[in-house]
Amino acid sequence: MVPVRLTGPRLAVREFHQSPEDVDALHAVFGDPEATRYLAFEPRDHEDCADQIAQYLEEAEKEDRTVYRLAVTRLADADDPARAVPVGNAALGLGPHRAAHLGYALRRDVWGRGYAGEVVALLRDLAFGPLGLHRLQARVDVDNAASIRVLTRAGFRLEGRVRHDYRRRDGWRDAYQYALLADDGSAGGAGQGG
Repeated sequence: MVPVRLTGPRLAVREFHQSPEDVDALHAVFGDPEATRYLAFEPRDHEDCADQIAQYLEEAEKEDRTVYRLAVTRLADADDPARAVPVGNAALGLGPHRAAHLGYALRRDVWGRGYAGEVVALLRDLAFGPLGLHRLQARVDVDNAASIRVLTRAGFRLEGRVRHDYRRRDGWRDAYQYALLADDGSAGGAGQGG
């Protein structure tokens, strides 16, 4: 495995570690009903988060890696991002035709600081740079105004509404489909905001 290490102005993105700190950090996001409110799954317990990280590391070891599930850390939290406790996660799921799905989730106490925009910019640069992709797409719950703003500021364009995209306990949820192409004028922009 060639570990992913990305650095932005305030954040770093790295592989998860199978450590109590990283499991606790993932649970702080995925176990929080408010942080998972617009995600396609219900809040997860601590054991599920430990299992998720084990799966992330398995996926990272594959020769033809198609999934990147990465820890988001703040540069100010440690001298070395590899030792910083994550404040969220970021994901790229590669598909056919040089395309990928992008996703992210942050711990609730770091919302509103522009970190989501920085995460999107880092993933975009990984996708259109070293991975040589042509298209990034993201689906966002139609009620998730904050993520809609993040994607729009990053240059993603609305392609349409996906009806009954996923099911939660409260019923079926619709999502908006956004996409950014490598040759879009904004694809190389700063992507800050959100």
